[in-house]
Amino acid sequence: MQIDLLSPASFAAGQPHDQYRWLRENAPVHWCDEPNGRGFWAVTRHADVWAVDRDFQAFSSEPTIMIPDPAPGQGQGFGPYKMMLMMDPPEHTGFRKLIRQEFTLPAARLREDRIKALARQIVDGVIETGQCDFVADVAGEMPSFVIAELMGLPLEDGRELYKLTETIHTAPETLPPGAGGAAVAKMFEYGSGVIAEKRARPGDDLASRLLACEVEGRKLEDMEFLLFFLLLVDAGGDTTRNLLSGGLLALMQHPGQLAWLLADLDARLPVAREELLRWTSPVIYMRRTARYDVELAGQQIRAGDKVVMYFGAANRDPAVFAVPEALDLAREPNPHIAFGTGPHGCLGQHIARIEIDAMLREVLTRMTSFQLAAPPEWLASNFISGPKSMPVRFKAR
Repeated sequence: MQIDLLSPASFAAGQPHDQYRWLRENAPVHWCDEPNGRGFWAVTRHADVWAVDRDFQAFSSEPTIMIPDPAPGQGQGFGPYKMMLMMDPPEHTGFRKLIRQEFTLPAARLREDRIKALARQIVDGVIETGQCDFVADVAGEMPSFVIAELMGLPLEDGRELYKLTETIHTAPETLPPGAGGAAVAKMFEYGSGVIAEKRARPGDDLASRLLACEVEGRKLEDMEFLLFFLLLVDAGGDTTRNLLSGGLLALMQHPGQLAWLLADLDARLPVAREELLRWTSPVIYMRRTARYDVELAGQQIRAGDKVVMYFGAANRDPAVFAVPEALDLAREPNPHIAFGTGPHGCLGQHIARIEIDAMLREVLTRMTSFQLAAPPEWLASNFISGPKSMPVRFKAR
């Protein structure tokens, strides 16, 4: 079995489950050479991914959660500043507290009616056409609108910011030189305008509250806010967008499962959504760096080694999931880790679940007879998994 977890070609039609299966069975902690780097350990079993993600003392999120190392002397590329994802406790804990209250389950439920209204608005926009690009016109709209409203931005701007995140997630070798950096620069340019606007006219929104709050007795510096802004816009769309598009594709490919779901949609949607999260696993990997020598699944990990957790592999581990290669919308229990676990578990997962439920309910009750109008084009990325474009035809119910 040829193992290549770096090339976007391995992810050109979804995640490489044949490679994952071989690794789980033969080399669950496997050394991968890196053509332009020093190599990394790929971790593919559920128990090992769980252990690494929760043990921040042995496995650090610094200097980066991405496989490529930062250039010498560059740190994370933002001078002395770090994105929250690339911090460890207690620093990470302090920054996470600044926004945690916005993303608790009670806070997310307060937004449920508005999210349902947005779902209706999105489907209203395509229902008469009988066809659409499901990613751009439906799945991508919901998280773009929700994060825009959270931050107190125009909905239309949320859509444009989403396009920038898509470029940021695309493998650099498939883009024009410098395109990813230019997208980050545009995001910061927009965020700088948000800083000026919210300082002049603060509102009841997350951006205004971030600019007013304090960490360790001081207000956030502009670059600290911009990194928060980048993270919230970037991470706020990944799971929802890719779950909705990849999930609809899975339902189209498994009509029996779709019929089971539609037979009692309200009662069955929560458990079905968890299985679609397991099945699609929108975030492919997260990297950690060993702080000291440690053994993992019989392998000696050296201090400084890169250790990469593959969530899609963990979510099909037969040691945890019965018949993991089958889509079973009734699967219970379902201890998937599509949102990660431990101190870096996805902060926005409660809102993401509400978005997913609202959008799936609206789509499946108002649209039927889905057919692919063209093969899906997958995002050229080894970090985020999901269709970039998925033209579909449908009928209004």
